[in-house]
Amino acid sequence: MDHVTSEKAAVLPFEVTNRRVFAIAVPMTLAYLTTPLLGITDTAVVGQFGDAALLGGLAAGAIVFDVVFNTFNALRSSTTGLVAQALGRSDVREEQATFLRSLIAAVSVGLMLILLTPMVAALGIWFINPEPDVAEAMMTYIGIRMMAAPLTLTNFSILGYVLGRGEGGLGLLLQALLNGSNIALSILFGLHWGWGLEGVAWGTVGGEFLGVIAALIILAPRFSSGKRPRLAQVFNLSAIIRMVMLNGDIMIRSFSLLAAFALFTRQGAQLGTVTLAANAVLMNFFFVSGYFLDGFATAAEQLAGRAVGARYEPAFRRTIWLTALWGFVLAFLASLVFLAFGGLFINFVTTAPEVRSLASVFLPWAALTAVSGVLAFQMDGIYIGATWSRDMRNMMLLSLAVFILWVAVFGNALGNHGLWAAIHIFLIMRGLSLLFILPRRMRATFG
Repeated sequence: MDHVTSEKAAVLPFEVTNRRVFAIAVPMTLAYLTTPLLGITDTAVVGQFGDAALLGGLAAGAIVFDVVFNTFNALRSSTTGLVAQALGRSDVREEQATFLRSLIAAVSVGLMLILLTPMVAALGIWFINPEPDVAEAMMTYIGIRMMAAPLTLTNFSILGYVLGRGEGGLGLLLQALLNGSNIALSILFGLHWGWGLEGVAWGTVGGEFLGVIAALIILAPRFSSGKRPRLAQVFNLSAIIRMVMLNGDIMIRSFSLLAAFALFTRQGAQLGTVTLAANAVLMNFFFVSGYFLDGFATAAEQLAGRAVGARYEPAFRRTIWLTALWGFVLAFLASLVFLAFGGLFINFVTTAPEVRSLASVFLPWAALTAVSGVLAFQMDGIYIGATWSRDMRNMMLLSLAVFILWVAVFGNALGNHGLWAAIHIFLIMRGLSLLFILPRRMRATFG
């Protein structure tokens, strides 16, 4: 939801430096990089039982949770932006009120997801259409792991609050505790206790629980001071509506992003199994670069939000410049590394000669997605922090429409080259469209 700060609000200057950007970006990059370890650990644990159906159930169930929780990750983003703006205004009570509203929403939505577990599982099985034994394993995994939904969303809210305050080191600590305990419990329950797939699922539940407990112990002293918000402030109707609208816009943006990559996968499948497999291998280059770019996007969220809250345009402009500069530096370095060593990665991931050969042909397309996507990541961070979510939603829908049009017109004629070109067009369109309307949004916000 768009928010224009009052002209009468005080201007609270602060300095945006390289050090401040890196203090958020580096810890959160490390934190985001721990996430893939969860999937690797779970797969390795279940793989020890030698049952393909269990591995299939794990993989299919993970897809369901990727869709569900990536959608509701909007809660993390909205909390970061709103808390950062309250920090910029030096409004401690509103920081805490925002956090409490986010926690209430997390628990409420999480409990709703538990109630909807049978429907979520049924939809997942219908969409993926696995073999009966895989479907049974998938149902078991989803049934257990969905019990962690309120805890998972609570951890989103906690991370959003911490990042909104610019505490990247604490964010890294909490993510390390969460993911570390998740990995340890999955190995303990799944492998050492022999629970298999169920153990991996319960390990996730236990890890999320320990993550919440550790975070609340660390954060509780902050809420014992005399600056605690009153209940009337926490349940302020306009603030609740603003948070709901903001989350709704970000969720639509996330759905659109998922739709683009789903269409990319579907079109790759139409070009043959080998092309589908090669594209799946190559998309790892984009996902890996995304973990790094997300660190600078998170820095952009916090610093842009704080600048809007402080009504201090120089800090906002400095945030745009520094996060763009370092984002492009990192993106070019990542692309160079991918181009130089991508062949080794392809050979490590797959032993199929035809997949290796085709993936090598399209490696440059995949390697350069970091450069094409850096502005999209950075602009998303700026707009989330400033809570200009309506514009972010609209430009994402526009970019998706351009992507679909390109695939429809050129998809068959240009083959897989056209499909990879579509991904680049989609990423570039997202970044440039948001950059184009940025001056107007800044004038409206800073006057």
